[in-house]
Amino acid sequence: MNYQTSVSVEEKSKETKIKKEKKVYNQKPTAAFIGASWSALLVGITSYCIGLWNAEMLLNEKGYYFTILLFGLFSVISVQKAVRDKLEDIPVTDIYYSISWFTTITSIVLLIIGLWNADLLLSEKGFYSMSFLLSLFAAIAVQKNTRDVQYIDRTIGDEK
Repeated sequence: MNYQTSVSVEEKSKETKIKKEKKVYNQKPTAAFIGASWSALLVGITSYCIGLWNAEMLLNEKGYYFTILLFGLFSVISVQKAVRDKLEDIPVTDIYYSISWFTTITSIVLLIIGLWNADLLLSEKGFYSMSFLLSLFAAIAVQKNTRDVQYIDRTIGDEK
């Protein structure tokens, strides 16, 4: 039997010639969604910080949890930016993309480790977990809305 193990250059180029259509994003997020995203972000961050303020823990522990929040927020915004840049065919290095994901996962793992070892009630641990995750999700939504509005404004401005 004659099995062909390689593909000729002409056949390969024919196979990979796929017409790639660029998606057009022409719908701005609604004011309600933008408001809900900002509200969720403010509620998540404020709740987390009020919980820290009222917690009966040492100041260095409070600093640890606050730093994890800031680290997590920055990390998810970096992930969202990298993903969106790739979607819009803006060059993103693999190292930046990987570091963004790594730091996001690391911030979540550090919160889990901190809460696992903390001398807190289970309800407090759940509170910090949920307000942290709400804040991260809301930061992604706010960043997405910001990019959507900016992209559409720039695209419409280019068409005029």
